[in-house]
Order: sequence, then C-alpha cells, then structure tokens
Amino acid sequence: MKKTFSAFLAVATIAGALATTPASAQRGVAAGVAAGLIGGAIVGGAIASSRPAYAAPAPVYVEEGPACRMVRQRVWDDYRGAWTYRRVEVCN
Repeated sequence: MKKTFSAFLAVATIAGALATTPASAQRGVAAGVAAGLIGGAIVGGAIASSRPAYAAPAPVYVEEGPACRMVRQRVWDDYRGAWTYRRVEVCN
C-alpha cells in the first residue's frame, strides 16, 4: 500500500509541475509523452509487485493400470491380396 500511495503522490507532483508551465505545441507533446511514460512505469510497477494470479493445481493421483505396449502384427489384407503389418496394443 505504501508503494501505491508513493506512486500516486509522484504522479500528482509531476502532473502539478507540468500543469504550471506555459503551454506551447512542442512542450505539450513532450509533456504528454513524459507523463505517459512515467505513469505507465508506475502502474506497471504496481501491477508487477502485486501478488501473482497463478495458483498451482491440486495434485492428481492416477491409478496404475495394466502395462500396455504397441506391437506390430502381420495380417493378410484381402483387398490388396498381400501381407501387411498393423500396430496393435497388447496389455498384460
């Protein structure tokens, strides 16, 4: 909270100092750019110092199933009229 208050105080001080200067086209643009950069840095710093939004997921326990593996199996293909191989899952 102290960081946020000091950031707002700094922005208010800079804004007050820029408002009292005489207005000309070039100073107005430079002052706007400077105020935008400073304000963005302050707001970005406040967001970065806040607590993270990420929360770790709950642990998940998976029951061990049978051990399975992929095996190549030779089969006769009537469509082609030849032997071919296919992958089959074999579980113990």
